[in-house]
Amino acid sequence: MTTETIETIEDFETFADLGLSENILKALTEMGFTKPSPIQAQGIPAVMQGSDVIGQAQTGTGKTAAFGIPVLERIDTSSNAVQALILCPTRELAVQVSEEIGRLAKFQRGIKIEAIYGGDSIDRQIRSLKKGVHIVVGTPGRVMDHMQRRTLKFDEVRMMVLDEADEMLDMGFREDIESILADMPEDRQTILFSATMSKPIMSITKRFLNDPVLIKVVRNELTNVNIEQVCFEVKPQAKVEVMTRLIDMYHLKSLLVFCNTKRKVDEIVEDLQLRGYASEGIHGDLRQQQRSNVMSKFKAGVTTILVATDVAARGIDVSGLDGVINYDIPLDEEYYVHRIGRTGRAGMSGKAFSLVARDEKFRLKSIENYTKVKIEKGVIPSYEDIVGVRKARFVESISAAIQEGDTDLYQDVLEMLRHSGFTTEQIVAALAKQIMGVQKNEYSDGNLAWEERRGERREGGNDRFERRSSGSTGGRFERGSRDGGRDGDRRGGSDRFASRERSGESRAPRERDGEAKRTAAPEAGMTRLFLSLGRKDHIMPRDIVGAIAGEANIPGKTIGAIDIYDKFTFVDVPERDARTVLRAMDGNTIKGKAVQIDIAK
Repeated sequence: MTTETIETIEDFETFADLGLSENILKALTEMGFTKPSPIQAQGIPAVMQGSDVIGQAQTGTGKTAAFGIPVLERIDTSSNAVQALILCPTRELAVQVSEEIGRLAKFQRGIKIEAIYGGDSIDRQIRSLKKGVHIVVGTPGRVMDHMQRRTLKFDEVRMMVLDEADEMLDMGFREDIESILADMPEDRQTILFSATMSKPIMSITKRFLNDPVLIKVVRNELTNVNIEQVCFEVKPQAKVEVMTRLIDMYHLKSLLVFCNTKRKVDEIVEDLQLRGYASEGIHGDLRQQQRSNVMSKFKAGVTTILVATDVAARGIDVSGLDGVINYDIPLDEEYYVHRIGRTGRAGMSGKAFSLVARDEKFRLKSIENYTKVKIEKGVIPSYEDIVGVRKARFVESISAAIQEGDTDLYQDVLEMLRHSGFTTEQIVAALAKQIMGVQKNEYSDGNLAWEERRGERREGGNDRFERRSSGSTGGRFERGSRDGGRDGDRRGGSDRFASRERSGESRAPRERDGEAKRTAAPEAGMTRLFLSLGRKDHIMPRDIVGAIAGEANIPGKTIGAIDIYDKFTFVDVPERDARTVLRAMDGNTIKGKAVQIDIAK
């Protein structure tokens, strides 16, 4: 097999330069397309010449039109037989491809297109195929099902397209694909599109393609220059809080959120809905009807946030996305490119925000090396920032309502509330609070970004106590002098540990004969927690205060008595913060040692 490679990109000013029919040009104009993308500029002529083609390009480069337009140009409407088969990895992509080809065929009379995929009624599909279909877009599994039922015949197929071939192979469809290709007429034209050229892909091309032309779109950067890429270093338990702040700060009205697992999708959707955000999730466990309902609401704008896994998001192509948020950093660098390629399309600008936990920073570095793009580090918006943004939007909405008029019926409301004894200022403030919906929570006054591990601390101290950013200590202690001495009065904290720490004493009571001395019950309003580290682990009260205050975002001065024994420790925290501390410290470390924490029995 010989392969001709095309890497240069000719400068086609318009689609008319490609010699397309008037009906196609009319449809492209109505869809708002004027100049072909690089993959279209090279792919359309090669496919229309009848050559087998391998197209290597990323998601969002216009691949559907690159093969869809030549397919439409070659359809003979005088025959009702299937003349083109397009295979896609997922039902969402199959639906999207069939819809886009349908839009391209708007002014071509008599062309019939059918999407066939699992989860949809096979009886309905059979009835449609019997009536006559020119173009079938389907998933490998459902196409094989129709082949076995003999309801899908390939006798007159002229063109065979494999879209997202690498993804189909990753999903385990190799045997199905090879069976389908083997059943095709030998003189058909085969077009394969893939983001990567792996060994399995090359194996299929050698076996089933005849002297293919390889079209490789060369770009200096794998990611769109119109996409603003920013990362935020976030503590894992604060990711939802940071995400909602970004949504509010940048006024994101149409957003895709990506997670690595189906379970995480469900958890995030529940958290967002509890906070009042119109969100829905999509993953592999949803039935087809559920997936269709979710996508319909998202496309209609009823749902503004769609949370998805990478596989489920294949084929989701919604125009006008404001941004993409990587809640989890993807395990594969290519997935990052696919994800952020959903925004910033058709020359529009987009935003791609990545929430990076400490254990994900190396994955982010791999992505930067792969894409050759430096992802800027962002500053997490503060609680005050979000309140300010919502205030401004509240004022705008009230001003707009006043300008619209028709408020006569409501003008007596102010007087009614005044008669109840409230001032105008109180009334306006209460209405603003109710409408804006900003409520303080355990994250409002805390620092939500993670810091470097304590193993990187400097001599004589613990950088857990360093001020990480101005105005955001949230009750954390500042480092004293380098020789290990500390001011007795810690800023924003208590001096109750100062004298013991200076002398190196432990707050723990002495133990006799291996028995721990029973301590008094916690004070009212406090909950006693058990920690699996003790004096033998060389921990001191300041280590415990620093860990809990830093990870749970509570002021160090609110932490109560600390009793350190040889192998374990008791620490009192406010009842209202106990669950927050348990969640924050779960799986965490103190002085580099893993700690187990629970409510003391």
